[in-house]
Amino acid sequence: MVIIECPRCSAKTSFSLAQSVYEGPLRCWKCRGLFTVRIEDKELKSCKPLSEEEFEKGQQAESFDTSGDVT
Repeated sequence: MVIIECPRCSAKTSFSLAQSVYEGPLRCWKCRGLFTVRIEDKELKSCKPLSEEEFEKGQQAESFDTSGDVT
């Protein structure tokens, strides 16, 4: 389990990871601030502010299937 303290409001967020490395968005449950985080081996390596616009662009990019598979 990883515990991250929000740099904006100091609320603590905890979650479990299926893999040892995670890089992606995180939204604070309390202040709703958005951040891009990188976690390696249950340790926070980086946390950068993320705008709502950047978050939405990332969500749109992930919604496209780039594997070439046709279903």
